[in-house]
Formats: sequence, structure tokens, C-alpha cells
Amino acid sequence: MQSRSFARAVFSVAVAILCSALHNPAQSSPNAPSPSSALSIPESQLIQPDALIHLLQGAESAKPLVLQAGSRIFFAESHIPGSVFAGPGSQLAGLQLLQSKVASTAKNQLIVLYCGCCPWNRCPNVGPAYKQLRDLGFTNVKVLYLANNFGDDWVKKGYPVEHGL
Repeated sequence: MQSRSFARAVFSVAVAILCSALHNPAQSSPNAPSPSSALSIPESQLIQPDALIHLLQGAESAKPLVLQAGSRIFFAESHIPGSVFAGPGSQLAGLQLLQSKVASTAKNQLIVLYCGCCPWNRCPNVGPAYKQLRDLGFTNVKVLYLANNFGDDWVKKGYPVEHGL
């Protein structure tokens, strides 16, 4: 049990280091977040975890397409049931994968993006993924607001998860 706790602690430190390496505070200002920042996403486009759970438990026809725009490692560790790995939004290859995942999706389909790699204000992935979908003409895009990270704001709160790819 202690080795599992140690592994999770090491994993958490690695996540923090990764987020710090991917986020460049010199590119953002307190008054105008960069277009690739999670802070650039309009508040009206955010969805809270409990609201997403409600949608996922509703009628099949009303369920959103849920896309994880973070790392494959995090997706394999734990993800929202039924969600699709769409590649890290901070990388060109991730944005290309995201585009291919939505290629046959109706432009008005409800899409919910999430990452949860690190605290919201430092997430390098959801901002670019959100912008990519909007630029592609998708009109019903929401982003799951995870203030701290997926582990704290989803898993530890007892929301359902799947493991593996």
C-alpha cells in the first residue's frame, strides 16, 4: 500500500513539473490571457462536474461527445467513462488528432472537452483544443472546469472513471 502511495506522489510531482514546463507565464498577462490559455475560455462555456454527470446519466440522444485533450498517460490512468482520447491540445499532433476525432461530428453536437493535468490556470491543453474546435465551426463546445486537477476534482469526489486505453 505504501508503494502505491509513493507511486501516486511521484506521479503528482511529475504532473506538476510537466505543467510548469508547458506553461510559460511570460506569454500571458493578468489582463489579457493568451488565446491558448484555459483562462481565455468564456465562463459561459464552462461546465461543472455535477452538471456533466447529469448529462451523462440522461437520455442517450442528449449525451455529449466527451473528449480528453490531455496526455495519453493520464487518459490511460483514469478517464471519464465513454470519453475519447483526443490528444494533448498543447501539441500540433494533439490538435491534428482532435480534428480527426470530430471529423464526422455534426457542428452543433454538444462536445465537452477536459484535461485536468494541473490547476486550471496553468493547463496548457484545454485552451488550444477549445480554440481549435471553435475555429473548425463547432458551435456547442463546453469545457469541464477542473479547478485543481482531474484527480482532485473528479476522482476523489467519487465520480465514475474508467481505466486503460
